Amino acid sequence: MLDHVPFLPYVLSAFIGIGLAAATGFRVFLPMFAVSLASYLHWIPTNESFEWLSGLPTLITTGIATVAEILAYYIPFIDHLLDTISVPMATVAGSVLFASQFADLGTFPQWALALIAGGGTAATISSGFAGLRAASTATTGGLGNSVVGTTETAGAGIMTVLAMAMPILAGIFAIILVILVVVYGRKAWRKLRSKKNVVNNT
Repeated sequence: MLDHVPFLPYVLSAFIGIGLAAATGFRVFLPMFAVSLASYLHWIPTNESFEWLSGLPTLITTGIATVAEILAYYIPFIDHLLDTISVPMATVAGSVLFASQFADLGTFPQWALALIAGGGTAATISSGFAGLRAASTATTGGLGNSVVGTTETAGAGIMTVLAMAMPILAGIFAIILVILVVVYGRKAWRKLRSKKNVVNNT
């Protein structure tokens, strides 16, 4: 019955793309490694434009990068250094993974949609957790950063699996995450500004 629903493939592709983009907001390389592995093992189809994702060089490179990224977030100072570059890297990775689901749209609409939806989702979640890590450092002296790092890795893994196995659920979770990051991020920013104003007035 669902086969006759208009634009269903595009809707599913959008949910998969948003789910994968959200996963890159947690960890940049883990979702790319998972997609590369699944493509390499022929568990999921790969469009001709993104055959490089299923290649052995990409699989090895993203696998090494995934392990390095996960471990690096448990090293003090290095985790903050990664936070400074995680947002642009997540934006690129999220855009690529989102675009891989819409290769038949044409170059311009494909990448415009990928940058807005995929890159925007990844960047929002990545910046939210970078802010959470900064707050953890300020309140716990960095002791709570390992908890944040573990949560990010788990979130990346869960979102990646959901995006490929249950894309609609992954898309819904991704949208909820973006809303939560925006709402609570604005509240945190207002509190920070109010504290600065109080300090400046005293």
